[in-house]
Amino acid sequence: MKAGTAGTAGRWGSTLDSVVVYAQGALCRRLAGGSVPPDGRVRVTGLPRSLDPGSLRVRVLGAPGVRVTEARVDVEAEPLGAGDPDAARREVERLRDVYAQAEARRDRQLSLIAEVGALRPVPPARERDDPRHRRTPVDAWLELTDFVEERLTGLHTRLAELEEAVRDAEHALEVALDRQARASTDVPEAHVETTVCALLTLDGTAEGDVEVEVEYGVPGAVWVPTYRLTHRQGDGSGRLVLRASVAQRTGEDWTGVRLALATADLRRRTDLPRLHSVRIGRRQAAPAPPGWREPPAGLADLFSGFDAAGPSPAPARSGAAGAVAVGGAAPTPVAHAPVAPAPAAPPPPPAPQGFGGPPGALPVPGAAYGAPMPALSQPSGPQPPGGRPGARARTRGRAESGAEGSGMERAAAPVPPPVPGPPQPSGAELDYAALVLSGPEEPGGRRGRLFPDASFDPVAAEYRRRAEAVASLPLPGHAVRPRRSAGSFDHRFDADARADIPSDGTWHTVTVGEIPVGLRTEYLCVPSVEQTVYATLVLSNATDQALLAGPVEVTVDDDFLLTTALPTLAPGGVRRVGLGPAEDIRVTRRTHLRESTSGLRNTTTVLDHRVHVELANRLARPVTVEVRERVPVTSDADVRIEERADWTTPEASEGPDRHAPGTRVWRRELAAGATTALEGGYEIRIPTGKALVGGNRRS
Repeated sequence: MKAGTAGTAGRWGSTLDSVVVYAQGALCRRLAGGSVPPDGRVRVTGLPRSLDPGSLRVRVLGAPGVRVTEARVDVEAEPLGAGDPDAARREVERLRDVYAQAEARRDRQLSLIAEVGALRPVPPARERDDPRHRRTPVDAWLELTDFVEERLTGLHTRLAELEEAVRDAEHALEVALDRQARASTDVPEAHVETTVCALLTLDGTAEGDVEVEVEYGVPGAVWVPTYRLTHRQGDGSGRLVLRASVAQRTGEDWTGVRLALATADLRRRTDLPRLHSVRIGRRQAAPAPPGWREPPAGLADLFSGFDAAGPSPAPARSGAAGAVAVGGAAPTPVAHAPVAPAPAAPPPPPAPQGFGGPPGALPVPGAAYGAPMPALSQPSGPQPPGGRPGARARTRGRAESGAEGSGMERAAAPVPPPVPGPPQPSGAELDYAALVLSGPEEPGGRRGRLFPDASFDPVAAEYRRRAEAVASLPLPGHAVRPRRSAGSFDHRFDADARADIPSDGTWHTVTVGEIPVGLRTEYLCVPSVEQTVYATLVLSNATDQALLAGPVEVTVDDDFLLTTALPTLAPGGVRRVGLGPAEDIRVTRRTHLRESTSGLRNTTTVLDHRVHVELANRLARPVTVEVRERVPVTSDADVRIEERADWTTPEASEGPDRHAPGTRVWRRELAAGATTALEGGYEIRIPTGKALVGGNRRS
């Protein structure tokens, strides 16, 4: 990826139309259009600096006769025009100076207070040969004390003003630093604006303008679901509004975009596993890899003229002896030693060549988005000293220069021995758009062959590193990452309206849409644990999409009640959401135990437990109350438990609503202002020689 210029390519401006935010990262789609120039080369501007070059995809909209034959990323650098992009930084620097000056004035005032506070009366020295001390007037001592007190009072008053000024300056500096940290990364930080473009080559004819869609992936975008639930007591339905807290630091502001949220992992691999056969018998030759082609015959003869001409002269350097004459004299010729030819070595197996592949082929199918390119395969040969070839030409025929090291050093580079078997090209070597033609100054095993461009853009890497830091943002209360709550399935939610999300790396809440849910209010109590009735909302998901876990703001009868956690609710699932204690429904529980013996010889101990529960409804509407009790369970064949109550055994369930063994349930409908009493009990019959753990009288 090189910095380019406009050249003869047409420039099309682009507009961000839609964004799909995944669990981490996003796919952005831009629309651009215009007239196609005669050479078919178009430059689409407006792309962010943090985009992944391997994720660029382009397609033509509404023009069947036009197709995209090449698409690659290019970078331009231009000086900024009017405006001050670093105004926030300048304000921070100015406030730092103000804060430092305020601290300096405060420190000077403290030093003055210390000097004045150190004033002490000193008695006069005695004269020589006079054994008596000289007396000091008391008025002088008192005048000095009054002076110090008056001076310290004024200094401390001024110190209070200076400390207040220091606090104000510190607060202003903190506000400016916070504003600078939250500033949108869409604004460049320097006076040079770096513009990322998509260079397209269009083939075909079309009447009028052509519109294209540019898709690319960017890191630095995360989201978590949130909800707002509105319910009216007595109704069997409610309004559940799905919202999303989205944070992005991709380097471009999303203004008026169609937003979609997905739980899938944008970086996961999608290639399928391949099962190789196990062959018994004669060894078969491995098939040639796809996209590979034998190099043309006589490739080494193409560079015979270059070798006969000898090495190119070294560039003249200012100040070097014999390089440039002083005072207009003729330059002194510099002698060059002949370069010894490289030792003969068997050529390595041919590296993968993109001669038969399309010029705009995509990376290897199934590669993970944002995953690093695999290392070059062994048959590709070593990289030259310096890491970059000297004279190269891209597949489109443009020559490039910039060698590091002399031709003599390159000719002396060792060539590894060939590896038996067919070549094994990597995914980077099958990316035809990134292949570079090695020049004649390369070692013998690389000359005239295609290899991946190993150039590295540190600026783009820094942009992507800062963008990915948004994944470490602290989550809002009760929020859960979508990949954790979605489980093994992936879901997508499309927002009903367009949204604006600046690139500042902070959470922004957007409304996605309304989800119809079934709601009913039920009251639950477990009086054996706590004699309090709790209000709950039973949610049923009748849609074909799951409701992911997240915080939900509950509003009942237009009054905000609380914010609680909503568990993941699968399609068709039912979950209970707690709303807190219901003070208008009272419950009271009393127990009674009677112990006796039975049997011919009183060999069986009978423990008769009685449970009495009273419910009182003080609401102005009927309610449904579920009372949960427990019955002992045993695995001992000598112990029998007989129940005497009209309670029921709850159905087996999983998750948070799973009931413990021995749970029994009463469900009662209470009218407004009504009361009811529930009677239950059970008998435990155990042999006389046995006893319950903790005593037989334990309830």
